[in-house]
This record gives sequence, C-alpha cells and structure tokens, in this order.
Amino acid sequence: MSSNTAREAKGKAPAADPRRKPTPPAPDRAEHPSWSREELQRILAEREAWSAGELAEVLARAPRRRKAFETDSGIPIPDVLDPASLPEVDFRRDVGYPGRYPFTRGPQPTMYRGRLWTMRQFAGFGSPEDTNQRFKYLLSHGMTGLSTAFDMPALMGYDPDHPMSRGEVGKEGVSVATLRDFEVLFGGIPLADVTTSMTINASAVIALAMYVAVAEKSGVPRAKLGGTVQADMLKEYIAQKEWIVGPRPAVKMMCDMIEFCAREMPRWNPVSISGYHIREAGATAVQELAFTLADGLEYVQLLVDRGLDVDSFAGRLSFFWDVHNDFFEEIAKFRAARRIWARTLRERFGAKRRESLLLRTHAQTAGVSLTAQQPYNNVVRVALQGMAAVLGGTQSLHTNSLDETYALPTEDAVTIALRTQQIIACESGADRVVDPLAGSYFVEYLTNEMEKRALDYIHRIDAMGGMLRAVEEGFPQKEIGEAAFRTQREIESGDRVIVGINGFRTEADEPIALLKIDESVARAQVERLRAVRSERSAEAVKGALAGVERACRDGANVMPPIIEAAKAYASLGEISDVFRKVWGQYREEGRF
Repeated sequence: MSSNTAREAKGKAPAADPRRKPTPPAPDRAEHPSWSREELQRILAEREAWSAGELAEVLARAPRRRKAFETDSGIPIPDVLDPASLPEVDFRRDVGYPGRYPFTRGPQPTMYRGRLWTMRQFAGFGSPEDTNQRFKYLLSHGMTGLSTAFDMPALMGYDPDHPMSRGEVGKEGVSVATLRDFEVLFGGIPLADVTTSMTINASAVIALAMYVAVAEKSGVPRAKLGGTVQADMLKEYIAQKEWIVGPRPAVKMMCDMIEFCAREMPRWNPVSISGYHIREAGATAVQELAFTLADGLEYVQLLVDRGLDVDSFAGRLSFFWDVHNDFFEEIAKFRAARRIWARTLRERFGAKRRESLLLRTHAQTAGVSLTAQQPYNNVVRVALQGMAAVLGGTQSLHTNSLDETYALPTEDAVTIALRTQQIIACESGADRVVDPLAGSYFVEYLTNEMEKRALDYIHRIDAMGGMLRAVEEGFPQKEIGEAAFRTQREIESGDRVIVGINGFRTEADEPIALLKIDESVARAQVERLRAVRSERSAEAVKGALAGVERACRDGANVMPPIIEAAKAYASLGEISDVFRKVWGQYREEGRF
C-alpha cells in the first residue's frame, strides 16, 4: 500500500455517493417499427425451414469445425442472422445517420469523404536529438501528426541520473528531464501547425507544462497548441502500472489538467482515455469498452463535482482504443462506444453541446497480437486491424511496425506501417463510403451485444460508487486477469490458433534488423542534465518548487505553478519528488 501519511488517510475511498446519477440503461427495444409482427414471423419461419433443410443436409455430410462459434469476447455467433434476429433495432434511434445523435455511424456527416483520419506513427527513442530527427523523417513521408513516446524513467517521474533509471534511459521512448530537452525534441517543428500526441501518464502534467513552456518560448501561445496528452491515470492502476503517487491525488492532478486546458488551451485534448493498455493487459473487447468508458465517466463526474459545466470540457475529451484481430467485433466496438458515450453524456450529465456528445477516437493496432515468430506475419495483422479501425470510424490511427515485439521500430519498419495506412486510405476504397457496414445484420447484432454487455459492467461499477472506488477495490484488475488467463488457456489447448505460435510453425525464423539504443544516450542525457543544473538559477528553482508544493497541499490547480517550474528549468524528477513528498510514494497492494 501507499506509504502516505495521515494526509492520505483522509483521501480514502468514500462510500458511494447517492447523489450521483446512474448511467442510463440500453434503450427499451421491445418493438421494431420498421417491420410488422407478421413479416417478422414469416422471416422467422423461413429461417427455421432453412435450418431444417439446406443447413441440416450440409451438416449431416460435414459437421461444423467447432461445436459453437463466438467472438473473442464470448459473444455467441448464430448460424445466420436476418431481420428477425434484430426485432428490437430501431434505425432512427440506434443506427441513424453519420454526424447525427447517437453517432453510431461516426461523428461527422462526411467522415473520410471530407477528411482522412490523422495518420500517426509512434516516435520516441534515445535522445531528444534522435527523436527530433525521426519526427522530421516521418513528417517528410506524409505523417500528419506527431506521436511521442517517453522512456520509463520519465513515465515514472525519475531523472536520467537517478539510480532507478539505470539501464532504461531512452530505451522504450525518448529521454527527457528538463525544458532544455523539450527545446531539442521539438526544435524546428512548427508547433502551431502540427498536432502532438504525448504518451505519458503519471508525469503527464509535467510533460504538458514543458510543452507549453517550449511553445511559448518559440512564440506560439498556449491557446494555439493542438494535440493530446494521454494522462489517463485510472487505467494505470487497472493495467499499465506506472505511477508516482496513489490513485486519488493522481486523478486529482489529471482533473487539474482538464480544467486548465478547458480555460486556457481550447485546441488541446487534456486526456486520452485509454482502453489500449487495458486491452493489452488481457481484457476482452467488451471489457476494454466497458472499463474505458467507465474511466471517462468517472472523470466527467469528478469535474462536474468541482462545479464545472459539463459542456465546458467534455468536447475536448478523447479516447484511445486497441484494435485487435476479431475484425467485426472491433468494428462493432467503435460503433457501440459512440452510442453509449453520447447517450450517457446527454441523459446522465445533461450535456447540450453537440461536441460534448462526440466520442473522439484515436486507435492503435494491437501490440500484444504481434509475434516474434514469423515477424512478417505482423504486417498482415496490422493491415487487418487498421482496416477494422477505419471501418469502425476512427479519427486518428497508429499502425504498429512488424519489429515492435523485439524493440522500438526501425525506419524501414515504421515506413511500412505508415504505408499500410496510406494504402488503406488511397487504394482500398474505404474512404469513399461512410460506415459501409451499417445495416449488416451481423455488425448491428454485435453492436447491440457490445453495448448491452458493456453497460452491464458499467452499472456494476456505478453500484460500487464509481470507477475510482472500483479500482481501489481491484474489480477491473481481477476481471482482466481472469480474461487473460482464459485466453492463454485457449492458446495452450489449441482452441485459439495463433499463426506461427501454436499453428503453421516453421523450424527457424529469418533474423530481422533491430533498432538498438546505445548506453552513450544515458551518458549524454546525464551530462546535459548536469549542465542545466549548473547554469540555471538555484533560487528560482527552489521558489518554483515551493509553489508546486503549496498547490499540492492546498488543493489548488497544479498546472500554473508547474509551468513556472518548467520555465525555471526544474527537472521532471524534482517536480515528481514534490508529489512524493506531499502524497507519499504509492505501492500496490497484492491481490489474488
């Protein structure tokens, strides 16, 4: 558990708040206005005749390959679907038109006919110089937005010279410690024109402050900055396990960011509510959908409890989804997510602005689906997953590189991943029609099932007092652990075939080129940090850090003093140490 003092004891989970409005249930779909009861009975009779006739004859000669068919989330798949399978679907209420509530078919009327999705490729490795060079390379090859990965020390709130950073500097993302690193990282990048996504959570408030500071130093006011910082702390305690302090102070600082951006950075998405890491930890698509939306609803509730009008911030919340191999289930997941979010924001929180109801989506192909064995198979997996994201209506997409199961991607591998998106956009025809699978009996069936099963989870979480309380009690962690165990058991038994792993194996795989980060990066980063410390004003840093500490202790918004600390060249580790001083260093309780 946390080593926090009595101050944290005051932050222990409260009882469920009866004033919280419940999440609305799925609509009552008892009647279908588009089909008469007589017509549905005729279709049902025809289906039964087909089952007893043609289907039975074929099955007598050649049985099904499996006793039962279902999606990866366990949703049963019938032999055939028809209008009688969906007597409850109301086209106007449940499907509708693109850009119209409940946005099942997409947030914009024209979707990709008007504008393609933003193509992002994860960049961030080694030194700030290395990553700056990769940024410029990708922009020159047609990428339309920056996506920045930070290394483990930065994610955990440590400077590169800290003992905990040893062996990790620059290895899984770019190493940063002070504003000087951000000046190098974004040197020559037109920050007023390019949107930047930053994958960082526990120290996201510091990364955003440094981004604001470097932009303002280059003459770009904060109001003109566009982009996203991941920042989603609930999913850290659920899945990714990278934190500095306990859940309540961490979520409080995240809400500070959202409030600050709503007032001063209208083009910035202050949180990317991330189902990606929940899915990568072993969750099913239904669990990813449910727990991610529940995280988002918790943040909305906490901000409303602060006194903010939901319409003042909800329009800048964004979501980050995994796209796995079950092609149709993934498409249905995106459609169900938009529908649940829109209905809940309007009916539970009273949102009135159209922008507040839109579930704005970034997606990334599934890293956990990549295999070290037969790595070129990963190109095919990524193409299928990328197409599912596009058919599901994502607004932004990252496609993984074939070598990411080994290391950070090489330039050649990341170029193939980017070309995959460009081929989907320019050659597949997927950009020419909006929500092309709308009306498919199977896709609409899956969309309804995903919605129903996700809402079941969300209502259970509501009954616990919200997602923060559920996380503290270990509920989503336990559910994900059990799902991961079931999947692994299916793979080991052969019930689930992974090409190259437990099926279609080869004796040996050809070696592929890998990106390796030299230890000289760590030495150079430590030297730069020492130089900054020797050149900066120690008095200014001391005063700025004292301001951060006051804000933490007083419950004030921490963003303004952290921006000032960044401008004084206080380091990421020094600011994180203030958090640890005030709230204590978090240790997770073991659960079985």
